[in-house]
Amino acid sequence: MLNDESVIADRLRATNMEYRELEEAHHRLDAELADLQKRHVLTPAEELLKKQIQKEKLSKKDQMAELIRRAREERLGTPTR
Repeated sequence: MLNDESVIADRLRATNMEYRELEEAHHRLDAELADLQKRHVLTPAEELLKKQIQKEKLSKKDQMAELIRRAREERLGTPTR
């Protein structure tokens, strides 16, 4: 299943602008989060920002997973649920 997901993700990356934009945003958020996590102590505002970034990053990941699920359904011709 993971290999199938990887193949579908590669295809979407090459053909689907929405997927590419989501993936780029996810990587950007990941880098922002990594920068915050390098700090030893975060201010309350930075803690809030960290939580917002984590939520947004998760949302992007969920959206990418949905695109993969739909692409799998299209390929197989049947819903996977």
